[in-house]
Amino acid sequence: MSENKDPHVAEHGTSVEGVKFVYDFTEGNKDLKDLLGGKGANLAEMTNLGLPVPPGFTITTEACKVYLESGEEPAALRDEVSAHLDALEARMGKKLGQADDPLLVSVRSGAKFSMPGMMDTVLNIGLSDKSVQGLAKQAGDDRFAWDSYRRLIQMFGKTVLGVDGELFEDALEAAKAAKKVTVDTELEAADLKKLVTKFKKIVKTEAGRDFPQDPREQMDLAIHAVFDSWNTDRAKLYRRQERIPHDLGTAVNVCSMVFGNLGPDSGTGVAFTRDPASGHQGVYGDYLQNAQGEDVVAGIRNTVPLAELEQIDKKSYDQLMQIMETLENHYKDLCDIEFTIERGVLWMLQTRVGKRTAGAAFRIATQLVDQGLIDEAEALTRVNGAQLAQLMFPRFDESAKVETVGRGIAASPGAAVGKAVFDSYTAVKWSRSGEKVILIRRETNPDDLDGMIAAEGILTSRGGKTSHAAVVARGMGKTCVCGAEELEVDTKRRRMTVPGGHVVEEGDVVSIDGSSGKVYLGEVPVVPSPVVEYFEGRMHAGAEDADELVEAVHRIMAFADRKRRLRVRANADNAEDALRARRFGAQGIGLCRTEHMFLGDRRELVERLILADTQAEREESLKELLPLQKQDFVQLFESMDGLPVTVRLLDPPLHEFLPDITELSVRVALAESRQEPHENELRLLQAVHRLHEQNPMLGLRGVRLGLVIPGLFTMQVRAIAEAAAERKAAKGDPRAEIMIPLVGTVQELEIVREEADKVIAEVEAASGTQLKLSIGTMIELPRAALTAGQIAEAAQFFSFGTNDLTQTVWGFSRDDVEASFFTAYLEKGIFGVSPFETIDKDGVGSLVKLAVKAGRETRPDLKLGVCGEHGGDPESVHFFHEVGLDYVSCSPFRIPVARLEAGRAAVQSQGSDHR
Repeated sequence: MSENKDPHVAEHGTSVEGVKFVYDFTEGNKDLKDLLGGKGANLAEMTNLGLPVPPGFTITTEACKVYLESGEEPAALRDEVSAHLDALEARMGKKLGQADDPLLVSVRSGAKFSMPGMMDTVLNIGLSDKSVQGLAKQAGDDRFAWDSYRRLIQMFGKTVLGVDGELFEDALEAAKAAKKVTVDTELEAADLKKLVTKFKKIVKTEAGRDFPQDPREQMDLAIHAVFDSWNTDRAKLYRRQERIPHDLGTAVNVCSMVFGNLGPDSGTGVAFTRDPASGHQGVYGDYLQNAQGEDVVAGIRNTVPLAELEQIDKKSYDQLMQIMETLENHYKDLCDIEFTIERGVLWMLQTRVGKRTAGAAFRIATQLVDQGLIDEAEALTRVNGAQLAQLMFPRFDESAKVETVGRGIAASPGAAVGKAVFDSYTAVKWSRSGEKVILIRRETNPDDLDGMIAAEGILTSRGGKTSHAAVVARGMGKTCVCGAEELEVDTKRRRMTVPGGHVVEEGDVVSIDGSSGKVYLGEVPVVPSPVVEYFEGRMHAGAEDADELVEAVHRIMAFADRKRRLRVRANADNAEDALRARRFGAQGIGLCRTEHMFLGDRRELVERLILADTQAEREESLKELLPLQKQDFVQLFESMDGLPVTVRLLDPPLHEFLPDITELSVRVALAESRQEPHENELRLLQAVHRLHEQNPMLGLRGVRLGLVIPGLFTMQVRAIAEAAAERKAAKGDPRAEIMIPLVGTVQELEIVREEADKVIAEVEAASGTQLKLSIGTMIELPRAALTAGQIAEAAQFFSFGTNDLTQTVWGFSRDDVEASFFTAYLEKGIFGVSPFETIDKDGVGSLVKLAVKAGRETRPDLKLGVCGEHGGDPESVHFFHEVGLDYVSCSPFRIPVARLEAGRAAVQSQGSDHR
């Protein structure tokens, strides 16, 4: 519970003697959501503000907890409900369910957190065979009364008595068929009266009892049904997925009903204090005369713009405008309002902070700052990284006519259109000729990097959100859809077969949506993002032609940068990505993966290194690689001049740089059958067999490579040192950090560091330049986290590789598990979200905390960062702020998101400290 809980409320599991279980709407407030639920708290708040809310009362979540634990309602609850019902009846001047002019109430659920459609509601309680006559007389509308009664029996039968809802639906369909009509509203009062009789028979047959005619029994049973709905399978699954605690319980709101369908001086509507689509101020909403809310929702009749209410009922309109202004100023945010006018009297049925589009969220936040309603810190809490990401990526024009042919995993947002190509070589070739292409593969590997760079987007039939295709695509800001299993990709025949048998040949145009995972035939027009143009420097905030949204984003980002403690770096492997990262606000490079520098034209040199039989051959290969590596680093240091650049030494298994074992075996066999020379292919095949591992990600890779292959790491360290020396000679300011991957014990790091220090000293002596190169390690194995105190003795910094750490903690192979069973785990609520997307705080997060604490106890000035995919995940950024990391590192296109979330984390932690 929050600090605003009622002091008389019993804690979970304690005696309930003297505890208050029912609150009139006049007694609560908006800060009692733990106790009164969101709906009840807001109804109470509006009541306290003197706004016209239909009288009612709220049964607390504490009552629900007692009921769920014991199977019985608290002993005092019935008497409290009776007292509040008596007061309600006195206020309304009529009794619940009385024969003439009956009081009717709704019984609605209302938990602290919104759980749409998960729990139960019953309307029109108080109607019976007698009171329906009084309602008809009161309303002057027999049809309205009997339809209301029909709805009560249907809802009550299904929700409270457990009757199969299909039985009611079948009876309703039969009534419409007999009348030869297609919609409920075409049934007349006599038809509905017959339907009521049929519904009561269904209740008697299926529930073994008559529909209760006692209005108080209806209400009590409905209250219990709402309590019970907290623990339905669907509600529990929803809570698991949304990470809502199971012990909160739900409040129950009993509210007198008002009707907007009592004539032309009545009506119902929905209003927003600002446009939820754009954020603009004005009169936004819909109104419908002589109608109830369900008529608006069902679209039975056309609504009119809210502004027209001024002509229909100026008194109610003026009152509503004043109330809307009051609510927005009070909640200091966009409010979503439901209202009813009953015979010229305005009633407020609900208010809540309204949902809005991503663009509206940024505009409204800055508008409220300008109006003095909130400060900059509060503005940061009104937006989030997910909304910013939505604004950054181009999207398809939803109004366009499209043909959807498949759907996969939305791996990297954006909208991409191009000609289908099925290999990297063709992608590069066509791209250089000016064609836009979509690279389609079953799955990608490092060999496809050139093609991925050339393509507008990547589509695979295998893999998940952290597969090679997904990770690399996000790093490059490329649109990517992975795991579209219904698409049959045939790379040899250069074609893709889609459901229904249609074949996409190479050269056919396809479109992929990385935000939804959808795949389309043909070209779907896209709408560019001005926000990306702003970050890229092509649109300037403050300019005359600047987009209004860009101005809002610019201001919010400035707020975030002023507030945040965490620095934000980029995962970048080349100068182009580094420059883009700087434009996006990166404060350095947190991960440069050197393995990406060994592909393409250098592959032959790597093969020679692997095939070397003697030390001399190995040294010759390394000697040829050295100047190429050095030039890579010179360009990178120049792009990031004055900012830190963390270079990770070679990490993946060497067999990834060799041809596929099956393809190579076929080549060797064919050459032998044709008696063609194949000595080099045979040596390659022998090397592939020699290096083959059952589980290469847990085999010869990372620091193990540097220890087993003499000269490999020292070559890379020398290239880094010489590049830094060259930049210093050119008056640059290189700030290189050398990172050793996959360390599991301090001894590994000590050996590599000793060799690295010697090389650095040699370069310093030769160049006459003092180099300030720090040496650290990735913490990506559980043992490294558990022995972080020891490892910190030899490391000047830690960077948490949370991708591999998640794999090794969970025992997951991420490329396999997402496609095999993650969907089932998400559906069953075992995961609320994939642990590869958002850090697992309880497991992986605990190891991070332990390593941070132990590392800094050994070395207080230890620099700490994270360079896994989690570095750009909004929720994970907050965790990294909390545990005290110095920086997060992520792909260039996620940098703005990380900056924003780092600012939000700082603001929220300051708020927690103050509390």
